Amino acid sequence: MMVNSARRYSPITALDEALAWAIALLLSISLVMVYSASIAYAEADAGTHNRYFYLMRHVLFMAVGLGVAYGVFQFPTAFWQKNAGRVFLIGLVLLILVLIPGIGKVVNGSRRWISLVVFNLQPSEIMKFATVIYAADYTVRKSHKLHSLKEGFAPMFMAMVAVAFLLLREPDFGALMVVMTIAMGILFLGGINLRIFSGLAVMAVTAVVLLIVLSPYRLKRVLGFMDPWDDPYGKGYQLSHSLIAFGRGEWFGVGLGASVEKLFYLPEAHTDFIMAVIAEEFGFAGICLIVGLYAWLVRRAFHIGMEARKLERYYPSLLAQGVGIWLGIQVFFNIGVNMGLLPTKGLTLPLMSFGGSAMVMNLAAVALLLRVDWENRRIMRGYKV
Repeated sequence: MMVNSARRYSPITALDEALAWAIALLLSISLVMVYSASIAYAEADAGTHNRYFYLMRHVLFMAVGLGVAYGVFQFPTAFWQKNAGRVFLIGLVLLILVLIPGIGKVVNGSRRWISLVVFNLQPSEIMKFATVIYAADYTVRKSHKLHSLKEGFAPMFMAMVAVAFLLLREPDFGALMVVMTIAMGILFLGGINLRIFSGLAVMAVTAVVLLIVLSPYRLKRVLGFMDPWDDPYGKGYQLSHSLIAFGRGEWFGVGLGASVEKLFYLPEAHTDFIMAVIAEEFGFAGICLIVGLYAWLVRRAFHIGMEARKLERYYPSLLAQGVGIWLGIQVFFNIGVNMGLLPTKGLTLPLMSFGGSAMVMNLAAVALLLRVDWENRRIMRGYKV
């Protein structure tokens, strides 16, 4: 009887099936849409002339990501809590390394990647993962001091200032927004003093406004976002073509593969603006399906976190909800940018866009979520984790 029970709750079989299927569906749609959005770029690339080039690389990234996710799942949440500081330190070191000429690779004016020959590593994606692990651990360790500005808030604030400084040096403003939202969200869920949190929120908004106003590059992006049609061939080019794609899609889209905007009109069609291609080819119905899958994923993340809290597992609770915040806010930012609701940022659509580092770390985050749920189920049935 015990053998059968152990088999039933093994890491392979004892998963949240609905959540696993939602993730599998997102990854399947990702394969189709990356191929559809990138085929023209791949065929025109003088170095490849291979229509399957981006698809094959995407499959490789996804395979590596699934392998990493499997490895992450094997470690109990107690391991991540014990090593949270080390993981965060690794993230900081990588953010420093990427800024060193000769190590960091410059693309489109930003130094965000470290070339590893086979693919480019993006440290900011690792920092998102590290922030979830570290912020959850910090909040649990300092739970009795979160009412104190000096002892509860200041150390985390200084850590985030260091991260912000390094990310702005790249620059990667989009990743900074995601990291700060993760940290603030976890502190809020952990019970930080509301007066301190309100002050932090005001400071964060003020800092964002100053960063935009004092940077001609960011100010230009914001002005272009507010009225892309004022300069449709300049600062508003990318957003105007994204909006055209959404408009062409109407209710049910023009059909798979029939997008016009992906034919060299819409930049980054298979990465940051893949949602615009989905909207054009599958219309409002396709958008609803994608948003629904992400909503289910985020809802399950928070539900799993609440289940862990009921079991008095506070670190796993914040870990699961931190993953929900990460994926949820990045989906919100990406789709908001694609629809012209937010200024243009270099953020991928989680589990969907082409990009090695993002795909690997998104799958690692999902593995953390599944691990928390797996441990919850075992504890509720009287097993050790």
